[in-house]
Amino acid sequence: MPALGADMEAGTLVQWLKHSGDPVSRGDIIAVVDTDKGAIEIEVFDDGVLDRTLVEPGQKVPVGAVLALIRQAGQTAAAPPQAPAAAGAAPGERRPRASPAARKAAQELRIDLANVTGSGPAGAIRLDDVERAASRRRVPAPEGPTPPATPPLDRAAAMRSAIAVAMSRSKREIPHLYLSTTIDMTRMLAWLASENGKRSVERRLLPIALLLKTVARAALEVPDVNGFWRDSAFQRGAGIHLGCAIAVRGGGLVAPAVHDTDRKDLDSLMREVLDLVARARAGTLRSSELADPTLTVTNLGDLGVEVAYGVIYPPQVALVAFGKPVERPWVVDGRIEPRTVLTATVSVDHRAIDGRRAGQFLSAIDRGLQDPEGL
Repeated sequence: MPALGADMEAGTLVQWLKHSGDPVSRGDIIAVVDTDKGAIEIEVFDDGVLDRTLVEPGQKVPVGAVLALIRQAGQTAAAPPQAPAAAGAAPGERRPRASPAARKAAQELRIDLANVTGSGPAGAIRLDDVERAASRRRVPAPEGPTPPATPPLDRAAAMRSAIAVAMSRSKREIPHLYLSTTIDMTRMLAWLASENGKRSVERRLLPIALLLKTVARAALEVPDVNGFWRDSAFQRGAGIHLGCAIAVRGGGLVAPAVHDTDRKDLDSLMREVLDLVARARAGTLRSSELADPTLTVTNLGDLGVEVAYGVIYPPQVALVAFGKPVERPWVVDGRIEPRTVLTATVSVDHRAIDGRRAGQFLSAIDRGLQDPEGL
């Protein structure tokens, strides 16, 4: 079970998309796991054969538990280890196999799944099995006030709760240092307008693509901001995987990774960002996209926010925030002119980064945005 953020402790397996004996390749989606951030697709990172699965659909297991075994083609199958116990279950307790929808309905209808006969594969209990059991049950007349039914899961509330845990940890453990600078965006926006004038509507670029590429280039110049604080030391990220903060419907926030941001051109970044936004709001993100960010970028300019000071997402050591481009009087070659400017801020973990290096990082972002042709 992968750790899909500092706030995650366990996840519930929804379904297997591959079965024992199926060949798998790096990047294949083999399972779907339900978390506070929604349903997440679980990838594999090795080529081989799915030897066996160790967790049943509907089972909740802690981060780090083994979900399945993968062996290389031609390798002898290994002896199965003990399957992880369901989170919160007593030792030795065996839960009936049931889909997440069936478990939810059983909880709301007060049906004991041990007394329900499943009609699904291998006797798994489905939603209609629970509904049939409820229709057959004879409910005695209540002796007192009927207790309220268990409310359905509020996904937005669960996500907000998970975010609260992570952010509380961040402010409690991380000594934040905040720096900001105001960047003249006139040249960049003029270049963007000219470039988009040559493109079809479907291929037009948005400023976020240039902002992400610029931050990635700056992180190459100042690598201290790109990594993690673990075991009382800074660990540099294996690549520059920028977490792109995305608001999801109903409230809440996710920051999936744009992998190898520094190596991608603007068109590729634009396509990937649009794809991430669509899948984040549809609840179909992949595990690597939530587990891999090395540095987070948030852009609140579309909401009219001019300045934002972000809270670092542990164990990362920095977060970049961009505000709304606004027109301001600006001194250019000794003359006051109207210019479009943007405020960029960086929040850094002072254990890993000092003010001088954070300032160099902001300066590198400023220089990059003054040279859009070089992106």
